[in-house]
Amino acid sequence: MPSAEKPPEIAAALVALMPEGNPLPRDEALAAFRRQLGRIQTHVQQRFERDGLNGLAAARLHAGLMDELVSALFGYALAMAPIAATDRLAVAATGGYGRATLAPFSDIDLLFLTGGEGSPSVARAVEFILYFLWDLGLKVGHATRSIPDCLREAKLDVTIRTSLLDARCLSGDRALFADFHKAFRAGCAADGPAEYIAAKQAERAARHRRFGETPFMVEPNVKEGKGGLRDLQTLYWLSRYVFNTFAMSELVGKDAPGGGILTETEARACKRAWEYLWTVRIHLHYVAGRAEERLTFDLQPVVGARMGYTRHGRQDGVERFMRHYFLVVREVARVTGVLEPALTRAALGPPAIVATADAALLQAGFVLADGKILFAPGREPETDPTAIFRILISARDRGLELHPLALRMLIRSAPLGAELRGDKKAASLFLNLLCGGDEARGDEPTCDSARWMTLLNETGVLGRYMPDWRRIVGQMQFDTYHVYTVDVHSVQAVKVLNTIEAGDLAEVAPVASDLMEQVQSRRALYAAVLLHDIAKGRGGDHSELGAEIALSVCPALGLNPEETEMVSWLILHHLLLSQTAFSRDIDDPKTILDLADTIQSPERLRLLLILTVSDIRAVSPKVWNGWKATLLRELYARVAEVLEGGLSTTERDTRIARVKDVVATLLEDWPADAREEFLSLGYPSYWLGFDPESIERHARMIRDARLRDAPLTVNAEPLPARAVTEVVIYTADHGGLFSRIAGALAIAGASIVDARIHTLTDGMALDTFWIQDAAGGPYDAPHRLARLSALIEQTLSGRLKLDSEIQKATNSLIPGRMRAIHVPPRVVVDNRASNRHTVIEVNGRDRPGLLHDVTAAISSEGLQIASAHVTTYGVRAVDVFYVKDVFGMKVENERKLYQLRAALLKALTPTAEDQPPQAAAPRIIVA
Repeated sequence: MPSAEKPPEIAAALVALMPEGNPLPRDEALAAFRRQLGRIQTHVQQRFERDGLNGLAAARLHAGLMDELVSALFGYALAMAPIAATDRLAVAATGGYGRATLAPFSDIDLLFLTGGEGSPSVARAVEFILYFLWDLGLKVGHATRSIPDCLREAKLDVTIRTSLLDARCLSGDRALFADFHKAFRAGCAADGPAEYIAAKQAERAARHRRFGETPFMVEPNVKEGKGGLRDLQTLYWLSRYVFNTFAMSELVGKDAPGGGILTETEARACKRAWEYLWTVRIHLHYVAGRAEERLTFDLQPVVGARMGYTRHGRQDGVERFMRHYFLVVREVARVTGVLEPALTRAALGPPAIVATADAALLQAGFVLADGKILFAPGREPETDPTAIFRILISARDRGLELHPLALRMLIRSAPLGAELRGDKKAASLFLNLLCGGDEARGDEPTCDSARWMTLLNETGVLGRYMPDWRRIVGQMQFDTYHVYTVDVHSVQAVKVLNTIEAGDLAEVAPVASDLMEQVQSRRALYAAVLLHDIAKGRGGDHSELGAEIALSVCPALGLNPEETEMVSWLILHHLLLSQTAFSRDIDDPKTILDLADTIQSPERLRLLLILTVSDIRAVSPKVWNGWKATLLRELYARVAEVLEGGLSTTERDTRIARVKDVVATLLEDWPADAREEFLSLGYPSYWLGFDPESIERHARMIRDARLRDAPLTVNAEPLPARAVTEVVIYTADHGGLFSRIAGALAIAGASIVDARIHTLTDGMALDTFWIQDAAGGPYDAPHRLARLSALIEQTLSGRLKLDSEIQKATNSLIPGRMRAIHVPPRVVVDNRASNRHTVIEVNGRDRPGLLHDVTAAISSEGLQIASAHVTTYGVRAVDVFYVKDVFGMKVENERKLYQLRAALLKALTPTAEDQPPQAAAPRIIVA
């Protein structure tokens, strides 16, 4: 069928279903309706995909054609199952279908309106229609009610009332439906709008709690998420309920209901958002082949490409698409903030402004209405733009809520933020908001600055005030690590800093919490946390670019040269501690000395640790765990020790002797000769790599294994405080041992976060792995630990086929939506990071068995792995290995390094099943 051709009118085609007034048998009619339904679905899809119909127009076309189908079916049903002459029956569309918009795979919501208590003949007719629709494969939401039933149910349930608000008659007794509509509107008017407005606001708040309090979730729900279609529909319902309007355009102009509560610009923004979100939603339905409402990672590139987003400069098409999407939903959130207060005021009357005894508040230009702060008449931001910041400070200092009309004024005054640039008074007020008080006045910090940064960001003021900030609004990173867009993540980091300063994270981040009281550069710390990702999305190293941007932004915010330099340094190095703690051997003295040489001062170290904790916890609640906290705490302690002139990290013999003395005390129940023999087993790296308590556990395990003459001993010890389980394997050393154990752990479903490999002086291997479960907690279920030990034993004895088992785990554990994320394989070989080892860093897409494949490649090149450090950022794995050759030396032969890189790239390259489309080429970097 040509795409522009409209399907035959169903009502006309009904003649063929009832030749000479005699209806066809049900089976023949069902086949005819099924063909017609197929024509409708094909026609709508072709008009949308080939003729460029936007989503809203396609949804209306679909609804209109389905109206004809349902009307024809209603006529056929009454011919097949006639109702009594005294009965009355109408069929009406409700819900989204009632608004004459219908997505390709959405439910059809129908109301069967009866003239009284349902008679048997009416029940038969309704049943006939419903079974017919179900046999057509349609999903139907339905209710059969009389007019009194509708009015009663609408009073009891706001969802039903909303559904009936959009009801429109499709077929049947239209006079009956007109009576219902008149009675329903009269009932709504009698009840008044106050209860309905409150109920819809509560309903929306609950929905936002479920689907995300911010519109900037990287896998947003187009229908239910904040700023999505449901929020626009809520505005429509409220307007319809209060003013009986049918479109936002009816709220523009002096003659409009409510006196013109929207500007033409705001009404156009609503229309654009409505059309755009419907277009995204319909693409989603067609791509997924079902009623999919969530823009997941695997669907984002496809939908973006279908909508015409292509790569532009350094930005991928999918990132351009998602940024546009986020800007649209932010506009919906802003229009909500403008329209709702006006609707409430129009429905309930103007706010009752009361005289306040607070003379300073009145002098500042603010009043109270309904117990909330509001701009005084004639003192709006147009007369003094600094009032934008001052009203927030007044609300904060007095513990007041912002009145909805004040929020509306802030949204409409957002462009005035540009006039505040370069204004010293405005800069001082902004820093006051950011830091939770004025340090010069000795204010006690309020620890709630993220609340005001969120408000300034969502109203658009922050982007107007700081043009560099505007560039990161809605900026997403196409990965599974970050949950929020860059701007929201940055504000979330300020929120974490607030909680650290308030002492609310003393249990999960005790060191950062303690250090906050010692910080001397508090304003610099808050500015660095807010601006640490300010250069994301510009290409290049965002830390270096951000440090340069800070040199111009910070003076404009009122920071002095010393503070500006500190902010720039913190942004430049804001990833330093996390990358070192999670990807380097912090027991290697050179690692600590290099870090101390970069940081240079205890104050910088304190600020950097607090910034690191704030940054990591702001990524997502699931990213932070006890293991990361432990690594950062140990790294901080070792660097602080050097910076404060304490024990030098180079005095290895002294440190080893101290560890051995403690261990000897812990083993005082052993015979002296057994104790001395154990203390002679480990090489220096072993004694520096574990705390005395862990070494004691190893000692008792080794002695027990010797007494039993056991060829293999596996000991698993959950460490809840660190959120890991320590797995220690004691067995005869041989090539590929690490790789085989890593494979067994992958099959067991364990995630390796760190590992140490030690060959003792007697030739036995003591390999230690720290593992977590899929939720990022200790792997501690007894039956799982038993299975893990059995898998290790079966693997090392050769009774388990690792390759096939790992492939099964890969197919079952990697969700389809994750396969859209491209992680180009990357190998970095560094011979400068350690004095004794070659450091190899590999980057690739995470999958079960990746560590097994990579370590097998290293072993195949005849190299010995001393330690492994495993970190995952969503689906990106960053694994770092400290290796030596068979002679215990660094690997510096270029031919050997070339072979090693080739083997690692082969191990990192995804299999055919995992290979994402258009994967980037592998990269090799030598340091």
